[in-house]
Amino acid sequence: MDCCPPDCTGMGHRERAFLAANRIGKTEGVGAYECTLHLTGDYPDWWPGRRFDHPVSAWAAGDSSKTVRDIIQSKLLGPEGSYGTGMIPMDKLLTTTAKGGVPNAVEGIYVKHASGGKSKILLKSYDQGRDAFQGTEQDLIWLDEECSREIYVECLIRTMTTNGLIIFTFTPLMGLTEIIRDFLRMGHEEEDNG
Repeated sequence: MDCCPPDCTGMGHRERAFLAANRIGKTEGVGAYECTLHLTGDYPDWWPGRRFDHPVSAWAAGDSSKTVRDIIQSKLLGPEGSYGTGMIPMDKLLTTTAKGGVPNAVEGIYVKHASGGKSKILLKSYDQGRDAFQGTEQDLIWLDEECSREIYVECLIRTMTTNGLIIFTFTPLMGLTEIIRDFLRMGHEEEDNG
């Protein structure tokens, strides 16, 4: 039996949102795990989703630079001083670059891809504003916690030319926002067409 139907994976959808309660593993078990698969190119045999056969360029983003450091960075790398104990294994971790102005924060993570190349993931925060999400093409963007619609649209544009993926993991604490309505609308359109 498949772990999930193919239409719920990155094979069937470029945009996916996992909306769920707090403290159930969205960040680690969905966002950090799938990012690591794409960064390394090391997919388990059972993986039903998209597979990149080349190094990827990725972003991961959250609310603020401090929460990105404390949550996303920690899940991907492990605690400060113990990098390689998070989702990205030590033997795949090539190097990191520091983020200015935030103690112990990382801005870039470089990872060995199974193809022999080097993937990179840059850590961003919503408090940097929409402008910080402009300009470059991305294969993968992971948004942990809900962002503004303006930032989300910028992220969509960054993945258009690469046919890239957006993974969105959050608890809908702000109620029925425009972004949640968009995802619900997409789901209903698929039901109507399916």
